Amino acid sequence: MACGSCSTGQDKNTPGGVPAGCNNNGSCGTGGGCNKLNVFDWLGNMSLPEGQTPCDILEIRFKNSRKEFFRNVNNLTLSVGDVVAVESSPGHDIGVVSITGELVRLQMKKKQINFDNEEIKKVYRKAKQQDIDKWREAQALEVDTMYKARTLALRLGLQMKISDVEYQGDKSKAVFYYTADGRVDFRELIKVMAEEFKVRIEMRQIGARQEAGRLGGIGSCGRELCCSTWLTDFRTVSTSAARYQQLSLNPLKLAGQCGKLKCCLNYELDSYLDALKEFPEIDNRKLATEKGYAFHQKTDIFKRVIWWSYTSEPDVFVPLTIARTKEIFKMNADGQKPADLLEPKQYKELEVVKQPDFENVVGQDSLTRFDNRKKGQNRPKPNQNRKPNPNQKPNPNQKQNVAPVAKTEKTVNPAPKANHPPQGKPQTPKPTHTHQLKQPPQKNAQPGHHKPNPNAQNRKPNPNQNKPRPKNDGGDKA
Repeated sequence: MACGSCSTGQDKNTPGGVPAGCNNNGSCGTGGGCNKLNVFDWLGNMSLPEGQTPCDILEIRFKNSRKEFFRNVNNLTLSVGDVVAVESSPGHDIGVVSITGELVRLQMKKKQINFDNEEIKKVYRKAKQQDIDKWREAQALEVDTMYKARTLALRLGLQMKISDVEYQGDKSKAVFYYTADGRVDFRELIKVMAEEFKVRIEMRQIGARQEAGRLGGIGSCGRELCCSTWLTDFRTVSTSAARYQQLSLNPLKLAGQCGKLKCCLNYELDSYLDALKEFPEIDNRKLATEKGYAFHQKTDIFKRVIWWSYTSEPDVFVPLTIARTKEIFKMNADGQKPADLLEPKQYKELEVVKQPDFENVVGQDSLTRFDNRKKGQNRPKPNQNRKPNPNQKPNPNQKQNVAPVAKTEKTVNPAPKANHPPQGKPQTPKPTHTHQLKQPPQKNAQPGHHKPNPNAQNRKPNPNQNKPRPKNDGGDKA
């Protein structure tokens, strides 16, 4: 989505002045949306005091981040997003109203522009359809003109980079923005381009940060570049700002898309400088103790902790407070040496280790849980709940391992009361629903002295229980 003056989202089928995406004529209700360097008009809903005349100066936005102030001499009724024709040199230019009302006074004061300055240009009228069509045609020529201008500069051997071209609304002038490391003599280039494009040529040199602000982009933080959204004053950024914030001096991480140091390094610099006022000056100083000398490792500014290490144990980091570090420096200045860096009470505090509030039951948190696995663990374990197959023939080569059952654990289910055997015959228990394997008879087992099994009713029938018992060659004595 882009408005008519943005040239990044134009739609040839839409009428002039109407954005290609939102169709709201630039007056977006979401804080500006597609415009660069937007300003929220927080004074728009406030009425002026009695007797005060409204501000007759407007802020007009042109391509990318270029904005200028113009005076509404004809008292036109204009609102944010209106396309207007303004004074230019020569001819006229087409722009979009970005700010109206009293907020313009604050913007002019911020940019140090005198409100009563007679050099402020005028607003002619609202743009007509003919003006907008011509403006659209001029914008369509900008990309091809930039590529051709780069080719001409390379033919002349000029050490410069043409990054952007902006045509005036009436197609009478073209402004070329370029970057260069040094001074460039482009007089011959202007003559060649004037013959090629048949317009008045104007060259403007900008810096790398201004180029990134005009073109826009996404930073390493995932947001739009600050220079293309809200940042207008580009202050000097030095590597000392990274040192104060304890950042590694890696040019790949500290440089922005413009190739210079990121402007955001200055955002929190004042907070770090205020916090560093209470820290002692360390530089390359060492702490002398009876155990040995200690050198500085790192500093946690906001936790107010300084980390030291003995020269004999460089891998052991000892945290010290600011007060303790100053105390040892003072003792060394007086010719004294403490027994150790930490005080005895501080050692007790370091020995206390907070235990975790959970237990590792499953073992998923262990990184070495698969290292000591035995080979036998890979075999599948037999299913103990597997039901026997009544049609399966026994394997004569397989040994049957039946564990002996203790006397107290052996249970014999009594026969049902409904089917009593006749007297005089020995009573034999009938098959019951059980899961237990058939046990060999015990020598000391006596009938009638077994406890009933209370779980017999809930057990499933054993299909192998009705088979005849094998004869015992040894024989049990009665």
